[in-house]
Amino acid sequence: MSRRAASLRARAGGVLGSVVDAVREDLDAAIARDPATTSRIEMALASPGLHALWSHRASHALWLSGARLPARLLSQATRAATGIEIHPGATIGRRFFVDHGMGVVIGETAEVGDDVMLYHGVTLGGRSMEPVKRHPTLGDGVTVGAGAKILGDVTVGHGAQVGANAVVTKDVPAMSVATGIPAQVRRPDMGLDPEQALYDEPALWI
Repeated sequence: MSRRAASLRARAGGVLGSVVDAVREDLDAAIARDPATTSRIEMALASPGLHALWSHRASHALWLSGARLPARLLSQATRAATGIEIHPGATIGRRFFVDHGMGVVIGETAEVGDDVMLYHGVTLGGRSMEPVKRHPTLGDGVTVGAGAKILGDVTVGHGAQVGANAVVTKDVPAMSVATGIPAQVRRPDMGLDPEQALYDEPALWI
């Protein structure tokens, strides 16, 4: 085997290994957030949220390479298959999970950090027709409840919780809770884990 062939084979093996590691990480993160599923194989076969995420990674790579029409076609095929619409231009972090998934929309200039969880019916939408940054930025560890709408170039800080059916049009500080229409922001009681706020505030779930 030539030196060049060996180098290409090693590079391909490294890429494949990285993909496998990323898929395992996604599966384990999803299982940790979904008590209805206990195995990787079930999650891999039956989670539309993961299917949409994996498809988005491919469409995003196409988008960045300049193959924008194939990227859009792939994203639309995924939308038809999963009910989740993620524009190929959106930036999605690691261990992202959409539970149930139906009706989720993520716009072109949205930026989503690591360990973010969205429930069904969530919209990360725009409020401008100009070709600018017009969709939300979600920090690491954000949770967005079912039916919530986060609109415009706003930032939801790390660890924040957005309640079900909330409409957010202003920044949400880190480690805070936003509920209502329009969303009102409050800080959890001192010493209360933001995750616990999900159970103390019913609007986060309904």
